[in-house]
Amino acid sequence: MEPEPDAYPARLEIDYPESLDRFSTLLRILFLIPISLIFYLMPVAPMFVVHAVVEGSLDENSAGIFALGAFFLPLILMLLFRRKYPRWWFDFLLELARFSYRVTAYILLMTDKYPSTDEQQTVHLELDYPDAEELHPLLPIVKWLLLIPHYIALVVLGLIAMFALIAAWFAILFTTRYPKRLFDYVVGVNRWTLRVQAYGFLLITDRYPPFRLDA
Repeated sequence: MEPEPDAYPARLEIDYPESLDRFSTLLRILFLIPISLIFYLMPVAPMFVVHAVVEGSLDENSAGIFALGAFFLPLILMLLFRRKYPRWWFDFLLELARFSYRVTAYILLMTDKYPSTDEQQTVHLELDYPDAEELHPLLPIVKWLLLIPHYIALVVLGLIAMFALIAAWFAILFTTRYPKRLFDYVVGVNRWTLRVQAYGFLLITDRYPPFRLDA
């Protein structure tokens, strides 16, 4: 599907489930163990860094430091000195982001489908491949700093999302349904987070992320 002309270069949609399994929801923490091992053994750098920054734990978390060094800094150097964003690098980060958000959707009870390592399932994530020549070569150095207002907003939105998740857990156990308004809100928080990642850490655009939950 072609994006709208004014669409942001990072887009996320998650299919709304008409009903969810009570048993899977009740024991979701246990079901998460196998996929969590895969998830944290993989270099989920771009997704992890922004969450670490938002939580204020980047300096204390070795995984965040590894992520910063392994992905973020080399990408800055490639854009700065070579004016290139290798297609293979982009494709890898795109699939990594898709896998990350499938796991996130499962954690947040938004689907009963066990996260696939390669299939799209109910999570639809798209990133536009950038033309490195059109990206400002020096802007990536300061993008993380320019995102401070977003970090603050995401901390607040994330806290609200935690309460929404607890409410959704009880709702699913009693009704098998994820309240639509809560679902849309949690999708919106993840969509906002993805745009912040795309701008400040995946570095695919110089377009500043909008302050909104909708697409």
